[in-house]
Formats: sequence, C-alpha cells, structure tokens
Amino acid sequence: MRVEVGVVLVAENIVGESAVWDDRQHKLCWVDIVGKAIHRFCPTSRTHETWRVPDLVTSIGLRADGGAIVGSRKSIALWDFDGPLRFVTEVEPELPGNRLNEGVVAPDGSFWVGTMQDNIAADGTPLAMSDKTGRLYRYAHGELRPVCDDRFGITNTLIWTSDGRLITADTEENAIYSYKFDRESGLLRNRRTILSGFERGRPDGSCVDAEGFIWNCRVAGGGCVVRFAPDGRIDRVVELPCSWPTSCTFGGPGFETLFVTSARFTMRDEHLAANPQEGAVLAVNPGVRGLPANRFVE
Repeated sequence: MRVEVGVVLVAENIVGESAVWDDRQHKLCWVDIVGKAIHRFCPTSRTHETWRVPDLVTSIGLRADGGAIVGSRKSIALWDFDGPLRFVTEVEPELPGNRLNEGVVAPDGSFWVGTMQDNIAADGTPLAMSDKTGRLYRYAHGELRPVCDDRFGITNTLIWTSDGRLITADTEENAIYSYKFDRESGLLRNRRTILSGFERGRPDGSCVDAEGFIWNCRVAGGGCVVRFAPDGRIDRVVELPCSWPTSCTFGGPGFETLFVTSARFTMRDEHLAANPQEGAVLAVNPGVRGLPANRFVE
C-alpha cells in the first residue's frame, strides 16, 4: 500500500507532543513541552495559533464543555483556549524531582497522566536521569489516584482497548505493556509485555484506529510510526521525514489523516539547517480511519 506523507506545518517545535484533533473546531491541538507553548492549527485555513505558558506544558486533552485539560510540569489545569491555566491539582508534591509527561483523556471521561524524573532544566537544557520514579495516575471528579504500584523511566502512550485493557509504554525500557483495567477498583492489574526491543528508536505517543490497531511514534532516531495489534503483532512500519516523531492522532474529514508531531530537542544547528522538517507537524494518509478523541468530564 502506498502511503502519502508530508509536512503540513514547519512548526520548529523543540518537543512537540500530545497531538489531539478537535472535531468540533476542525483543528489540531498539541503542546511544545520545552518551548512552553500550546498550539492549535486549522489545516483548511492554515491558521496557526500559539499560546505561551510560564513553565513546561506536557500534555493537552479536550473537555466536554469545549475547553481543554492540560498537564504542566507538576500540576493538572483546566484551560479555555484563552487566559491563564486554572490549576486543579498538584501531582507528586512529595517528589520535587519528578514532572508530568504523558496525559490522555480516557473513554470514561477521566484524565490519565504519567510522571517521570524531570529531565529538563529551568533553562530548557537536558538533565541526566538516574532513576525510574514515574507512575501512572487517574484524575476524575476532583480526585487524583495512582492506578498501580509499577515504576517507569519515561511514561508514554495511553490507549484503551475495546476488551478493557490499557496499552502503555516505558520509553526508557523500549517496551510497550498491556494491563487489565479493573473498573471496580480503578486499578491496573496483570501487566504483560507485548512489544519490546523493537530496533527503530523508542516508543513515544500513540493513538488507535477504527480497526483497533495502535499507531506508535518511534522517537529518539526511530523516524517512523509503527502500526501494531493489541497483542503486539506488528502490522506495518511507515517511514517519516523526521527522526524524532513524538505523538500522533487521527483527524481531518472522516478522521482519514494521521497527524504526527515531532521534536528537535538536543539536535545540532548544522543538522537542523539541513533538516528543517525536524520539529514539524506531519500528515500521513494511512488508508484507515481513526476515532474521535475522548473528552474530559468534570
């Protein structure tokens, strides 16, 4: 199958992440973590909006009332695509060396976030990581709760399957896991590794298509997205014109386009001059459709 891939916006994001399609506004939303900015782009009008925030912004999800829910360095906030963030809870205040990373709205309207040891200094330069201190949390009805005792190096990917499992990843371990989600207790159980050691980069953000397959961005030099079944069976690999793809989401008319964000963090000036597409937003025509994004319900 011939897959069309192109650059839709030369965004020059330092770490573009958390892509989500707003099917009401017909716009793509995402964040630049190190660039401390929230972005929104309309592919039809080519309108690109940018909002600057005081500190790291690590993820964004849509709310049922039309606003957004946002992960920052240490807190979860509500936001209305204008004005300041309204912080609703702090995450791991007892661990000042940790920060938030992945954040996705679940099918039940809750917001799930993962943490990790903070690897970004105040000036935006990288910090070395020394320990696996990340955890997964669920925020719903004003309450934040951990969903398991497992620790992660870098939490990434949050996908819910139709049979009640959660797919998540540890970028540091180059591993993707499947958990059983116990709805009664709200906890994750029975972890099993479904994809490990894939030689192209490391797992970053993911989305799911209408056929139940997962699309995973391969960051850290992977230069591709991988489509795999919930049991870890790889279906295909799609090459991308960037080396650090970070997150993806289906959008556009009929959810036929796979939008991909990317990063240029730690890349040398000479490489960026020769490869301006690093940090861009890409569009892939994969031949399958996606699904609408879940929306957070307060």
